[in-house]
Amino acid sequence: MSRSSATGSSITKIGGSDGAQGPLLLRLARWGWLVPGLFLIAVVVLGVWAWPSPDADNWLLMAPLLAAALCSVRVTALFGCAVLLVNRLVPVALSDPGPRLNGFLLDLCVGILAVLVAVLRSRTRTYMTHLQNALLTARQVVVRPIPPGWGGVESATAYLPADTESRMGGDFYDILTTPHGTRLVLGDVQGKGLAALSTAGAVVGAFREAGYNEADPAVIAARMDNSLRRHNTLMAANDRGHEPRFVTAVVIAFLEDGTHADVINFGHEGPLVFGREGVRQLPQERNPPLGLIALTGARTRIDRVRLEREETVLLVTDGITEARDKQGDFFPLSAWADQLARTSADDAPPPPHVLLNRLVKALTAHTSGRLDDDATLVAVRRPTRNRGVTD
Repeated sequence: MSRSSATGSSITKIGGSDGAQGPLLLRLARWGWLVPGLFLIAVVVLGVWAWPSPDADNWLLMAPLLAAALCSVRVTALFGCAVLLVNRLVPVALSDPGPRLNGFLLDLCVGILAVLVAVLRSRTRTYMTHLQNALLTARQVVVRPIPPGWGGVESATAYLPADTESRMGGDFYDILTTPHGTRLVLGDVQGKGLAALSTAGAVVGAFREAGYNEADPAVIAARMDNSLRRHNTLMAANDRGHEPRFVTAVVIAFLEDGTHADVINFGHEGPLVFGREGVRQLPQERNPPLGLIALTGARTRIDRVRLEREETVLLVTDGITEARDKQGDFFPLSAWADQLARTSADDAPPPPHVLLNRLVKALTAHTSGRLDDDATLVAVRRPTRNRGVTD
């Protein structure tokens, strides 16, 4: 099977790289010592030299407490020792060399308490890091990274979690290179958490198996729906309170003629196609969501659409279309897409990675970087140049 050279990219978060995510205290952990350090210096300068006060030593006790919240155990202990030392020097600086046993004991107790708090915080952070790594590993089983050129198409993907710590939504996607051509899926599971991730695994697993082996897209749809129904039955048997989940999804099968594709839409937002003549939307919600097909008894509708080699297809989950700004207005995806198409140079459709980068920036500006629901984006197109690279 021949495959053209292509490019691919992945944008995983809204707002930047790994270091830009998470609570502010965690992001500033490397420089956390500056806060108690500057506070300690300020108290010494103001309370000892500028405006001498016998209560300056009490203010210094805040330094190890700040360190306990921001620094490592070792740094916290160093600040505790520094406060003990400085508080013994403060009376001397104020010409009051008399011993203060109560003050010394208070300094010592606060220092020990700060170290204990730092130990607990450090252990909690280590536990949360291990937990998050385990959750990310579980998610990567469901949502695998797509290498550049996979399936003989140019592609870019983005996953923007509403909860940047757990990242446990039910969005999923995959691109397959098969004997029947390139196939991709993007879907959104009802609900969140581990149950949603487990449900996504059942659906995407069926797609990977059937999408590779089956030539008929209708069979792929039936396998995905059957897998979801079996999964719901299993979950209900383990938990009587479990409610069956449904999944909205879009499956696109690129045909080998190079100009057409079969689209199966299970109650999902219709993909947008960026071409030289502007933006158009592919058929949407032509079939019930997965998990509900058997209840309706309807036959799966497959739409054959024309997709030129240079056209870029954008698929998104409802985390994009339902993203709100501070006034509660939804993100205007269609209007944004039309504006982008009108301003594209030479009327050429933007390549996948450029399209997603611009969309993520627009979404960040609209929501001020805060999402209410996970958002997943996939942009794909057939390569514009054929270099004849073979598998």
